[in-house]
Amino acid sequence: MCLGVPGKVLDIRDERGTQMATVDFGGVTKDVCLAYTPEAQVGDYTLIHAGFAITMVDEESALKTLELFEELGLLEEELGIPSDVAIVDRGTAAGGARP
Repeated sequence: MCLGVPGKVLDIRDERGTQMATVDFGGVTKDVCLAYTPEAQVGDYTLIHAGFAITMVDEESALKTLELFEELGLLEEELGIPSDVAIVDRGTAAGGARP
């Protein structure tokens, strides 16, 4: 399955003329291309699909979506995380209070 997964932008950098970011998915970080969301800033939440940030999302929606994905067992599959690796609590890892 291919879903868009929300994540929090931790840093932004230029790599050979392309805006890239490290994005946190509740304790798991991945490098993401920000070419489609040049307005993204550190601390913002973006919806990531196939290594690209495709749109901006608000923090509440992002945290709720991450929680639902984890409950459904989809988060590890989408992020390519081995099933024996624990994902940390969204509310604390993402830097926000749990709704």
